[in-house]
Amino acid sequence: MKARLVVLSASLLVLAACATGPAPVVRPYPVSPNAAGPAYPARCHTCGRVVRIDVIPGDRRTDGSGAVIGGIVGGVLGNQVGKGDGRKAATVGGVVAGAVIGNQVQKNANGAPSYDIRVQMDDGRRLIYNQRELGDIRVGSYVDMYDGRVHLVH
Repeated sequence: MKARLVVLSASLLVLAACATGPAPVVRPYPVSPNAAGPAYPARCHTCGRVVRIDVIPGDRRTDGSGAVIGGIVGGVLGNQVGKGDGRKAATVGGVVAGAVIGNQVQKNANGAPSYDIRVQMDDGRRLIYNQRELGDIRVGSYVDMYDGRVHLVH
């Protein structure tokens, strides 16, 4: 019985760790009226140079969905333990513990910073891509945009 509880608890933690952040945002930013054509010769339609990177702090707020999911899973796990009043107490304890854990997991997932990567495209467009990781991308890096993300061109 304890082994089942351990396995189910581990499964809850693994599922909670799979929470993802918001989808990347791509939006144009204004071109100055004095811009005289593209800054770089057009090589490809999805390529350009990184001109600026801004760090966007994470938002540690939650919408309650992590607590709800954690509470449900905790209640199911707690219901597997004991008999009679002991089972009821374990179920209530599981709901409370699961809700607390689920809420904290959601806070941690939302708390990570993201980066606004401003790119001067080869064809003159200027775009901002928002993503969670930079990798080796720096100001001046030549990049390609695909799959909704900025990728370093080697």
